[in-house]
Amino acid sequence: MVLQTQQTLPTFWAQATHELAKRDLVMQRLITQFSDSAPQSRGNAFVTLARAIIGQQISVKAAASTWQKLSMALMEVTPAHLINTNTETLRSCGLSSRKISYLQDLSRHFLDEGYNEAIWQKMSDEALISHLVQIRGIGRWTAEMFLIFYMQRPDVLPVDDIGLQRAVSIHYNREQPIEKSMLQSIAINWRPWRTVATWYLWRSLDPIPVDY
Repeated sequence: MVLQTQQTLPTFWAQATHELAKRDLVMQRLITQFSDSAPQSRGNAFVTLARAIIGQQISVKAAASTWQKLSMALMEVTPAHLINTNTETLRSCGLSSRKISYLQDLSRHFLDEGYNEAIWQKMSDEALISHLVQIRGIGRWTAEMFLIFYMQRPDVLPVDDIGLQRAVSIHYNREQPIEKSMLQSIAINWRPWRTVATWYLWRSLDPIPVDY
């Protein structure tokens, strides 16, 4: 198993932003406003999943801070380094007991079973999500982050993401609360580039880009 770290921009990004800007005025404005940035894949399946687990139910800023502390403590975040680090050290990085347990289980999974990206590439989005959620600590949202940031799938819509819900409320519903069904309806216009629309909506909320 080779855990690569090279960052690459999604190949579909230019086409997606062009098409979204033509059909959606909100997207046109956000794409213009944030034209200097785009999500990057770290090229590392374990790191993406670990970062997504850390990011569960906390702010982008808090997740970035925790990851930075963990990276400094371990020097390099790998399955072997993480599984061999004592709980107190992990807790001092800002990790809860539950997330420590999830990260340790993820590490064991990668060490014991590895992964086969060739098989993942052949899976549909839903099939891959179903495969990933079998790992303890990975729910649908975490799997969707993996599809967006590591697999670079173009049409993922994480409807349970609080940030996405808030951004759609602000930009499409006069800051009124929005039901998931309404979000899904609005997002029909973004197909087949819902990943891209989601990222720009996230970007509109926080000066720190969402990054897993």
